[in-house]
Amino acid sequence: MSKPIILWFRRDLRLSDHAALNAAVQTGRPIIALYILDDVTPKHRKMGAASRWWLHHSLMSLDESLQKLGSKLILRRGESARILEQITQETGADAVYAMHHYEPWWRNAEKAVREKMTLHLFDGNYLLPPATLKTGSGGSYKIYTPFWKALREHMPPPPPLSAPDAIITPSLPQSDILEDWELLPKKPNWAGGMASKWQPGEQGAAHCSRLFVDKAAYYDEQRNIPSITGTSELSAHLHFGEVSPATLWHIFAGAGGSVEVFLKEIVWRDYAQNVITQYPKYGSENARDRFDALPWRDMNDETVKADFTAWTQGRTGYPIVDAGMRELWATGIMHNRVRMIAGSFLIKHLLIDWRHGERWFWDTLVDADYASNAVNWQWVAGTGIDSNMFVRIMAPLSQSEKFDAGDYIRKWVPELAGLDDPYIHDPEEYGMTPKSYVRKIIGHRDARMRALEAYQIVKS
Repeated sequence: MSKPIILWFRRDLRLSDHAALNAAVQTGRPIIALYILDDVTPKHRKMGAASRWWLHHSLMSLDESLQKLGSKLILRRGESARILEQITQETGADAVYAMHHYEPWWRNAEKAVREKMTLHLFDGNYLLPPATLKTGSGGSYKIYTPFWKALREHMPPPPPLSAPDAIITPSLPQSDILEDWELLPKKPNWAGGMASKWQPGEQGAAHCSRLFVDKAAYYDEQRNIPSITGTSELSAHLHFGEVSPATLWHIFAGAGGSVEVFLKEIVWRDYAQNVITQYPKYGSENARDRFDALPWRDMNDETVKADFTAWTQGRTGYPIVDAGMRELWATGIMHNRVRMIAGSFLIKHLLIDWRHGERWFWDTLVDADYASNAVNWQWVAGTGIDSNMFVRIMAPLSQSEKFDAGDYIRKWVPELAGLDDPYIHDPEEYGMTPKSYVRKIIGHRDARMRALEAYQIVKS
């Protein structure tokens, strides 16, 4: 039997439309399917707790699918380059096939692997590789709208590749036991809400796609209303590569109505990758240097710490913010409109550095994606290369009423469940705050004035 190939899985936990798998199968050689839990290479960017919960179930699903094809998922833990070298020594494998990843630590890992063995990289986790699109002057795009227009000219993407019918499998090396990785919370088990909401894995992604088919044409009309499920809820499936963006494009592009707005959200994901290839430290550094002078409140101050804790726990006294933060804790996700409101509240109402919010989301979101998370936070903060203006301060109370968030608040803030509209959006204003609910930690006008005063230092 010819030497085996190592198929290195990362955030591409699927068998359909998987270019690296397809190419490996076409060689006719035996394949070792490998996933490495690498907490070394990312350093401080190892997966957060919610993502690890999702990963556990996604790996279980992938292994089940591989076993149906006569294969098995091998699990190892450690630095990727070192583990891959060990597997080649144990099995005689002479090549690694993998999907290309663009986070800075994965680019470093790919470089380290290539120095030790033959590495074949394939694209397909995005609509286009980030370096594909160039401006008229030959540079990379920095602004989303021209990026979208340029990418649109390359659509539709090629038809998705089918999953293979079988995989030739050699004598396999020893595998770790998934449960030994302790990716799931135990004491306490805070993942009950996530378990009841999500079905991680390729089959779960397909099911989620089917549910969204009839809604896609109404995306623009419904996506901003948190009380209904008007979004696709596919972001975590996309992040873990359980479905490819090309597959989604071909499923939904012909839906009609306002589906193009949904397709633009898929392109935003490509745009975010385009940004971090240019600015690898986008998750930790302001893209606009002048914001380095902004006088954020000091997180060493006990009052500021208390405000941040209140935000994370959904105890700010702003019902829509509190509903969003509690939804996040319970399910690992937050409605997209509410994410913007909650993010803006932390940055501009509490004047707390966006990086603290970005790291909280990194730990608590099941769809925590380095590029998208960083680009979204810098967009809200006004610090990004393409972002909202800092002086545009969201008014969470009026946003709540505008987007009919009453039922959403009743679901996630049970202390307010007995209040009717319009009182539920701002119970304190109407003198109807229940004893069980907190008062506002800061008034909207006071917060706005403080933020604008802080901005004057940046502006001057």
